[in-house]
Amino acid sequence: MTSRFRASESSGSFSPRRRTVVKAAAATAVIGVPLAAALPARAASDAPAFLHGVASGDPLPDGILLWTRVTPTAEAIPGSGLGPDTRVEWVVAQDKALTNIVAKGSVTATAASDHTVKADVRGLQPATDYWFRFSAGGTDSPVARTRTAPAADAAVPGLRFGVVTCANWEAGYFSAYRHLAARNDLDAWLHLGDYIYEYKSGEYGTRGTVVRPHSPANEIITLADYRIRHARYKTDPDLQALHHKAPVIAIWDDHEFADNAWSGGAVNHTEGAEGTWTARKAAAKQAYFEWMPVRPAIEGTTYRRLRFGKLADLSLLDLRSFRSQQVSGTSGSVDDPNRTITGRAQLDWLKAGLKASDTTWRLVGNSVMIAPFVVGSLTADLFKPLAKLLGLPQDGISVNTDQWDGYTDDRRELLAHLRDNAIRNTVFLTGDIHMSWANDVPIDAGTYPLSASAGTEFVITSVTSDNLDDIVKAPEGTVSALASPLIRAANRHVHWVDTDRHGYGVLDITAERAQMDYYVLSDRTNANATSSWERSYRTRSGTQKVERTYDPV
Repeated sequence: MTSRFRASESSGSFSPRRRTVVKAAAATAVIGVPLAAALPARAASDAPAFLHGVASGDPLPDGILLWTRVTPTAEAIPGSGLGPDTRVEWVVAQDKALTNIVAKGSVTATAASDHTVKADVRGLQPATDYWFRFSAGGTDSPVARTRTAPAADAAVPGLRFGVVTCANWEAGYFSAYRHLAARNDLDAWLHLGDYIYEYKSGEYGTRGTVVRPHSPANEIITLADYRIRHARYKTDPDLQALHHKAPVIAIWDDHEFADNAWSGGAVNHTEGAEGTWTARKAAAKQAYFEWMPVRPAIEGTTYRRLRFGKLADLSLLDLRSFRSQQVSGTSGSVDDPNRTITGRAQLDWLKAGLKASDTTWRLVGNSVMIAPFVVGSLTADLFKPLAKLLGLPQDGISVNTDQWDGYTDDRRELLAHLRDNAIRNTVFLTGDIHMSWANDVPIDAGTYPLSASAGTEFVITSVTSDNLDDIVKAPEGTVSALASPLIRAANRHVHWVDTDRHGYGVLDITAERAQMDYYVLSDRTNANATSSWERSYRTRSGTQKVERTYDPV
């Protein structure tokens, strides 16, 4: 998503960038004191340590992907390229005490993979809780819970997922993760992108203030940089707690690379001064797959599909690797059929999967909003900060071209496919925009509600990243009270929007309905922030419409 502080694009060219360009050569000079400061305390010995927790992801009916990072010696800090090859053993058991072990094995952690390891464990039972642990050199990792998916042909009464997005380290604490971890009722949790942010320290905090500094302090550009930033995030106790309680299903958005990334570049990348985009993108992807428990179906992408019995399947999209450059000013048309957000192969894969699906619900993990959005009659004092938040030109077209709005031919083709093939119960689960939304997804927004809705969309707000009230530095809720009615008046398919709060979602699915409960945090700058339920919306089976419901699950 566009930086909430960076100048917007205008008149067919990028406005001058506020930040000081970080030279690629200088970006490598971070190994040492700043990196060491990013690590948690450890014993002053060369015994192996598990400083970044453990995690699991991408549950299958018979398997789960396990992850950890071992620090074999004191000098083998993330991004250093130092440290010996280290044998890491793992066990999976049916009980937390690890007495009933059902699988075990070993992997080798090397400097070539930044001493991260994965074990793709198979032969497990479907819809079952398991506990796992790693060990190395006499040191044990924490014990963590995971859960397999239901059997493909199972009649599943219900599923429950945590849903999060946009967690900027410098903007606050990850209390949303802590509150999800405390629930003890999640089959898995979905991260819809911007798991990390690439900015240099001080560039993008909370209302212009850094709550806690990044490591490395520079903008991340090299492989070592991306590894160090991922490592910094994995030291967060709330993030570790959630990884220890349930498997994650993750996709990336732009900030895992650089702001407003597309296949050939990014707004937040200066070709030459920061090396080539090809090299930077390759470094970002390598670090991501090293540090995340993600099983890529196609090498170098995050698009893949998971199934949860007969109740739901989940198509996960990669909307950065293949997209055309965003339209800016007069540089092109959002309706150009030669421009794409998905790429041809991914769009064909998505369409085929939706058509072939025999589950009750078709979920789509979607990093940027698919429902159309026009600004409408917002006053100048609201439009300008909203334009900054969404990356719109502050004078000119009121379309967020980083979303599906900037790639209308792909959206038209996908929604027509849903309509023409009578594909029902498609629910888009979306992040990126730092606001909460509950939307119908109309086939023709210009004639809605007379035209049909092809599906529904639940958009989750940010864990910490600035939203609209933060941009204008107004008390929480005051901006949304003004902006939300105007947005809804101009967008009849939008049932609700909250432009101001931070939090997370809980998606609960039964055969009768898919419901999103929206939760908000009391204060993202407080490590002990409380959580409260804000609203709930659902779509009932067969309706393709969103409606409000007045109780969380």
